[in-house]
Amino acid sequence: MRQKPKASGSFTNAGSVEQHSNLKYPTRLNFYDRPPIEDITLEEFETCALDRLRVLAEIESSFARNRPWDELKKVTSTQCENHGLKLHASTAYTEDLDGQRRRDHVGHFVLRLAFCRSEELRRRFVKAELTLFRVRYEEDGIVDKDVFHRSSKFDWEEASDEELAQYKSQLAAAAASSSHTHATSSTSHTAEETYYKVRWTRVPDLVEKRKVFLKHGMAFVPRREISSIVLQEFQTRLEKALEMTAKALPRLDEDTRIIPILDNLSQGFLAGVSSEWGNTTSSGDGSEVTADMVDDIARKHYPACMRNLHDCLRRDRHLKHFGRLQYGLFLKVLGLSIDEAILFWRKSFSNIQDDKFNKEYRYNIRHSFGLEGKRANYAAKSCQQILLADQPGTSDNHGCPYRHFAPENLQTALLSMYSSQGLTSADLPEIMHTVKNGHYHVACTRVFEITHSRQVSKGEGIGGGESVTHPNQYVTKSRELEVKAQVKDEDIVMG
Repeated sequence: MRQKPKASGSFTNAGSVEQHSNLKYPTRLNFYDRPPIEDITLEEFETCALDRLRVLAEIESSFARNRPWDELKKVTSTQCENHGLKLHASTAYTEDLDGQRRRDHVGHFVLRLAFCRSEELRRRFVKAELTLFRVRYEEDGIVDKDVFHRSSKFDWEEASDEELAQYKSQLAAAAASSSHTHATSSTSHTAEETYYKVRWTRVPDLVEKRKVFLKHGMAFVPRREISSIVLQEFQTRLEKALEMTAKALPRLDEDTRIIPILDNLSQGFLAGVSSEWGNTTSSGDGSEVTADMVDDIARKHYPACMRNLHDCLRRDRHLKHFGRLQYGLFLKVLGLSIDEAILFWRKSFSNIQDDKFNKEYRYNIRHSFGLEGKRANYAAKSCQQILLADQPGTSDNHGCPYRHFAPENLQTALLSMYSSQGLTSADLPEIMHTVKNGHYHVACTRVFEITHSRQVSKGEGIGGGESVTHPNQYVTKSRELEVKAQVKDEDIVMG
């Protein structure tokens, strides 16, 4: 008689049992079967969802870039750390485990409301959420996994000793075909392995790869492949839950507080979600940006949207309203003071008389700085806003070149803007492929990597695998890399 390993619901010690039982959320793994029922403030409702959306958007960007699993896993973990979604194991006694897991729980359910609205949104949401769950599952320890398996009631049945003896050769053959098991050791491994029986429809990926033995519609799944059951169950439950949520969503239509938030969240996969770049004034190196510096910064550090606006301004000595608005707010956040901004625009509109400039343009510049009108501090436009709002006409220069330019014009523009920084025609097919698939910010991120290849490797994005989500984020990161490169070069000379 073989020695059976511990059942999937067992614990390693009594202390672990006590630690888990004292938590409202026993493990960091969650099927999200029950919605949060406590009071949630509107601010928490939005912030929990935005932080989670930033992580899911980077996961989708990783798929668009065909990142290998190990790289995608690393990027996901980094983004969870950056945006407050890191969930510690239950052995981390000094951490606020329930607080972390509650925030995760709330964020998931808010995004479920936002992404249940169409089949396409549901598909993308499930794919990203399943990836996040898989990352966490692979990182989790044996104890937490065992607690999760027991609490989730997977309805699997452990194969008996008689069945294992009866189907020994078939199980060994399945083990030999598994990429996780060498054929030479499959027989001895099978003799010690625990197997679980489930309907074959619950593990279609294992059936497709011939990793399981099938008998009477039941798949014999070895313990080492049990993650396939867990992941398939997560996906199936989430898909059903989203369909049910979509049917219930019309009841929220009268809530004027929540619907605008959900509308905004549902656009999050289009260009990611920017965080601190909208209102922060950052010149990249701590110094003030002057009007005379703009040309040089534009030539070396601008993303395509702002480079296009700057080049058109220099060529035409004018920009239409939405172009001035998009570029002016960008310059404000870049670090241009109100006095320098007025000086910059006055020199740029060199074919306009002083009276006309003061009457028609100076007020709007001051207004964008919050010095006129209702004196609001207007934020610079994020990639998402540039892509979705105020669509440009044929004579306009604002918008996103990756979305709003014809393919031929985009390729010509990119070579004109960035050939001096290392972009070549050989780079264009990859960039245009992402554009064709609607991943505009991924294309912009790839251009950043190419033009900063000395400091950034392919796949690293603007740092840690993060994608471009805001024009000011692009220029600030670019200037920071330039400063670091200069310091490094100086150290080499001095050394």
